[in-house]
Amino acid sequence: MIRGKPRSLKWRLVFRIAVLQGIMLTLLIVLIFAVMLGTGVIPHQYEGGTMDVLADAVTRDAAGGLELKETPALAKLRANVPDLWFIIRDKEGHRLEEGTVPAEFQPFAERLDNISDARFDREIGEAEPPDVRVRWTDTGAGNVQIMSGTKGELSLLRILMQAPNFFVQAILPLSGLMALSTLFVTPWVVHGALRGLGHAAAAAERIDIDQRGLQLPADKVPREILPLVKAVNDALGRLDRGYERHKRFLTDAAHELRTPIAILATRIAALPPSPERARLLQDTARLSTLTDQLLDLQRLDRQRETFGPIDLVDVARTVVVDLAPIAFAAGYEMDFEAEATSILVSGDRTAIERAVMNLIQNAIEHGGNTGKISVGVSAPALIEVADEGNGVPQEERERIFEPFHRLRPRSHGAGLGLNLVREIMQLHGGHIEVVDDVAKGACFRMAFRPLAA
Repeated sequence: MIRGKPRSLKWRLVFRIAVLQGIMLTLLIVLIFAVMLGTGVIPHQYEGGTMDVLADAVTRDAAGGLELKETPALAKLRANVPDLWFIIRDKEGHRLEEGTVPAEFQPFAERLDNISDARFDREIGEAEPPDVRVRWTDTGAGNVQIMSGTKGELSLLRILMQAPNFFVQAILPLSGLMALSTLFVTPWVVHGALRGLGHAAAAAERIDIDQRGLQLPADKVPREILPLVKAVNDALGRLDRGYERHKRFLTDAAHELRTPIAILATRIAALPPSPERARLLQDTARLSTLTDQLLDLQRLDRQRETFGPIDLVDVARTVVVDLAPIAFAAGYEMDFEAEATSILVSGDRTAIERAVMNLIQNAIEHGGNTGKISVGVSAPALIEVADEGNGVPQEERERIFEPFHRLRPRSHGAGLGLNLVREIMQLHGGHIEVVDDVAKGACFRMAFRPLAA
């Protein structure tokens, strides 16, 4: 049993592909960065290692001057760079120096007021990294100018601290762009890939008890779903073969029963008249009717080939004339009305006569042996049979069409008459129903498809 709304395969694929793309993009960038870090490419090219450590360590003392905190990174820098030197100054004239500025760069140290951002090197041409770097940068002490060498290394901790910004500024926009493309492209791709499955579902909807031999198309079904389609087709084949065996059994059994029932009826008829003889004849007649109805059910599948124009007015009138003596003998009046002289449908005359006959016999059986049985034919293609008995309870109006179901267990019927009527109506593309708006009794309405003029 399916609970709740089924989940969409298409959007599950879209979501998972978008998430996978984001994860793969992140891992790819991290992998590239790790390789560059492990091979020494980034530290060799990075020129701001010393400045980063100094910028993190600079602060102000109580008097507002500049000072350095002894951070672990600063201690490591001093250990790795014995000849460490730097100049830190702010716009208010505070200055912090350590180490000795190389002689060739001393003139630049004296003219820092005229330098905003610069790179200096001992050799002619562009070096990576340069020997000296000058830059204004934001620190805990505010915006300061730092002049220092470039022997410091890239800090892994600093990289990790910058990771959120890198994710927001680089990875997130790229992931969003890829997700949007996935959102628009993947549904189209999935729809095309599952188009064959839609054809198979449409074919499955046409499968019915009277539409045997159908198979789900497998030519355009995705390879992953093909085993399911083949399994369903195999199951349909087994059901068809089982249904054919069932039909043959019922037909053979009904044929075999007709002869002993006829012999039994003949022998009972030869007995001296008595109440017991009458009851036995009634029981054998019931058995004979049951076998006839079973044969009628099995013949329905072959009657579609004999369809032709049928006049419902003529069919109903003929059945009423044939059963009127039986209805009169049971204590009923018979009434027949037709809105038109002729109403044509496409069908099998024998089957439609059998359906009308079963409804009238049902009315005779359940009408209470009093009142009137009315048969009416009306446009567009309706036949109604009504009695003035106790009617059909609301909760039984679907079950009475099931095979072998009887409204009253002790009734003389076999419980196949109304089921046969429903099968005949389905064969003709129509339906039968119990009409609600009747003052008394039961009214059954057969609705056919009118024959196009």
